[in-house]
Amino acid sequence: MYVDGFVAAVPTANREAYRAHAEAAAIVFKDHGALSLVECWGDDVPEGRINSLHTAVLRKDDETVVFSWITWPDKATRDAGMQKVFGDARMAPETNPMPFDGSRMIFGGFEMIVGP
Repeated sequence: MYVDGFVAAVPTANREAYRAHAEAAAIVFKDHGALSLVECWGDDVPEGRINSLHTAVLRKDDETVVFSWITWPDKATRDAGMQKVFGDARMAPETNPMPFDGSRMIFGGFEMIVGP
């Protein structure tokens, strides 16, 4: 399996808008080969002395840290699927705008070495 991971700072007031955005995006990702998409709203995210999720996304006082991941059967499916997702009209900003500052989102792709 292959996993894409994401951490973002979302304005706390935009929780429901973010949930709706993520639900719409989940459909698109699954339509293009993703096995699952999980979105988690920060509840117990400590601030570190040297670094933390807060500092990684430059979280502001009125924002909440969000942690997300997408599972794929393999990297080839992910690579092809991501290309299709970003070309899908359902993901266009005018169709499904991001309710947060995407420039502060951190993300990466990971080969699963322990898991289901």
